[in-house]
Amino acid sequence: MRLFLGVMLGAVAVGYAVRGRLKNLQHLGLRWWGLTPAGLAMQLAPLPRAEGAARTVALGLLLASYVLLLVFAGKNLRLPGFAPILVGLALNFAVISANEGMPVSCDALQRSGQGELCADLRREPALKHHLAGPGDVLMPLADVIAVGTPINQVISIGDVVAYAGISWLIVAFMRGRRPVTAGVPSDRPSSLGRRR
Repeated sequence: MRLFLGVMLGAVAVGYAVRGRLKNLQHLGLRWWGLTPAGLAMQLAPLPRAEGAARTVALGLLLASYVLLLVFAGKNLRLPGFAPILVGLALNFAVISANEGMPVSCDALQRSGQGELCADLRREPALKHHLAGPGDVLMPLADVIAVGTPINQVISIGDVVAYAGISWLIVAFMRGRRPVTAGVPSDRPSSLGRRR
């Protein structure tokens, strides 16, 4: 969460540096925006370390949250930044669905200043994250990128790509970018008026 907030603040700072205005974000014009809080709420919900059918339900909830976010990103591809957001989400969805959760590299945890979590995850794996093992696949897409102090977090390449898209979106709209509808920017009148 700290990294996400840092990315947002950094993007706003860049937006101001290129003479953008935060108030311009009101013109985002997001489609199906309600899927975002629903998907994020499903991801942030505390899921039990359950076994059997309860684990299957909890994993299904996690995967469903990604489906909602993927649909939201797909509906907004006309906006700058949403292509990498969609790709980043798809990469995370792929590795989570293939491994029944996100594998986390113990080496990356240590390099990020969270070495104590290796023992915790080895002793009691969580649903959303588990310590990477020999049976895990798509490991280059897993949580293997260490971010040190003061963030102290491990992220995936999907996170990096999605965060880049979010930054692009914020900066573009702070500079006054408008969504395009049917090939005509919404802040310009159409020149295809009725001839007299």
